[in-house]
Amino acid sequence: MARRSVLVIDESDLFRDYLKSRLERSGLVVETAINGLDGIAKMRNDPPDLVIMDYHLSRRTCKEVLVDKAKSPNTAGIPVVLTAQKIDKNRLLELVQFNIRKVFMKPIKMDAFYQVLGEITGVRLEVDPTPCTVEAHVNDNIVFIEISKGINSEKVDLLRFKIRELLDLYGIQKPRVLLMMADMDLTFVDGANLESLLDTIIAASGARNKHIKILTRSGFVREFVMGRSGYAELEVVSSLEYALDGLVAEAARAADAPADKAAIISERILSAQAGGSRPELVEMRFEKEKSKAAAPETPKDLGRGLEIAVVDDDFVIQELLKTTFQSINATVSTYPNGREFLAAVRARVFDLVFLDLRMPEVDGFAVLAELKTQELDMPIIVLSAVTQREAVVRAFQGGVKSYLVKPLKPPQILRKTLEILKANF
Repeated sequence: MARRSVLVIDESDLFRDYLKSRLERSGLVVETAINGLDGIAKMRNDPPDLVIMDYHLSRRTCKEVLVDKAKSPNTAGIPVVLTAQKIDKNRLLELVQFNIRKVFMKPIKMDAFYQVLGEITGVRLEVDPTPCTVEAHVNDNIVFIEISKGINSEKVDLLRFKIRELLDLYGIQKPRVLLMMADMDLTFVDGANLESLLDTIIAASGARNKHIKILTRSGFVREFVMGRSGYAELEVVSSLEYALDGLVAEAARAADAPADKAAIISERILSAQAGGSRPELVEMRFEKEKSKAAAPETPKDLGRGLEIAVVDDDFVIQELLKTTFQSINATVSTYPNGREFLAAVRARVFDLVFLDLRMPEVDGFAVLAELKTQELDMPIIVLSAVTQREAVVRAFQGGVKSYLVKPLKPPQILRKTLEILKANF
């Protein structure tokens, strides 16, 4: 019996590569096309059993591809799964006649996506059920990856995509990586998944082994790394402060910058690509793991439905952030000190918090401690003029996901917001 075939028409090489690899492992034959014209040619030459197509195509539009497909009896009946960054409802209705089975808006929740593909092709596309949370974000040339609960093979695949997206987003040429493994009791049974995780990070980041540090207290992880020649120079550490010290010094040397200007908060990366960022194409959470903050698809809709708190005693900063986020339809609440903010979070949870460290009455560190005590989990971006290494390390230990130095410009703030709100998967 011939294997079922799929044609993927998408202009993102990362998405095409990821999907081709994932579907081929499930036994499907996958062909890819880089634009609408290429898609038409490949569809005519070897009609597939399913077409996965992005709405936004060049050389030929999505509708032109579908019209051409409908003209031939060999291709007219092929089902189509459509993906789109944004699509007008009226235009979508125009396409329904072309045998479109399902439309997925980007960012795509991949488990729901695979379920539909499996139903159409008859091929079982299983998703690893292992509980796992992964966060990935960037501060300067340091890629922070935090994994907890367990190692999920599906999310390791997504991590490869996520790392490449982050490197592309920030234009990082010589990355440093800090892998933080928390709340994980691993044994030899997890060896294959751990090897896959480390190999994925090394390959996707392109970082040299000596520029990758693993923060963990797991004796198994330490022995596993030390026992394999391919992981020579990977350093397993148990102190966040020590790990950051090493990575910051390396990044500073690479940039020919003074070591006391901590790379994780340098203004060099904050000013890079100030024109904004392109959205990611894959949702890093699964459908069953509901995200509090739906990721934006276009700049205009970036903040729609988002509840953002600004905790800062500087009125200028309050107004800057209010103006920045109100322009994209986000709801912004401001608090001049930590006491008022902590009182507010007793009744509501914010999608994102911008937190100053130095404030009257209750400062940022006290806020972080209280949120941890109350087990209130909210993404936090520290926006502060405090740059001492001790303060940076203390903020990260308090659960901060990103640390930015004042002053900032709106495009930089929005780019970091996009990254943080999509960091979990």
